[in-house]
Amino acid sequence: MAWNKKILMLMAVAAAALLAACKIGVTMNGSMLDYTVYKTVHVSEFPIRAALVYPPLQQTFENELLNYISKNTRLQTTDGASDLEIEGEITGYSLSPQAVTENAYASMTRLTITVRVKYTDTHNDRNDVDQTFSAYRDFDSSIMLTEVQDDLCQQISQELVELIFNATLGNW
Repeated sequence: MAWNKKILMLMAVAAAALLAACKIGVTMNGSMLDYTVYKTVHVSEFPIRAALVYPPLQQTFENELLNYISKNTRLQTTDGASDLEIEGEITGYSLSPQAVTENAYASMTRLTITVRVKYTDTHNDRNDVDQTFSAYRDFDSSIMLTEVQDDLCQQISQELVELIFNATLGNW
């Protein structure tokens, strides 16, 4: 019986030593950046190039992107040359009818925002991304767009930023 306890104790010590030697490299936000290599990021302005323009959208989107990067990485944002660069443009801002009722009126309207992003990794061009992202929100057609526009733009920008982060800095 004494040998059983000694063997169990030895196995527990060995298991603890193995676990202590393991190092897991995933963070809660999914970012897999090697901070010994990547220290800086440059985020350019995202001008609106859509046919329909809502001027506050540019600032809303840029703020969301910068805030998300600062909260979810240890990268320093720079205005000049950097390890990583994110640039792009807002290429779409559109409204479309949804859920048409029996009297041929739309009961819902969809606001869709599209953003083209070019992500450049100056250390590894295999990580570069040039992609278009799109997100939308539906709202009741009886409500004027001006009543919900700011809130919808904020929500859509948050979703777009998460999509962009996962495709670029998150290395998904």
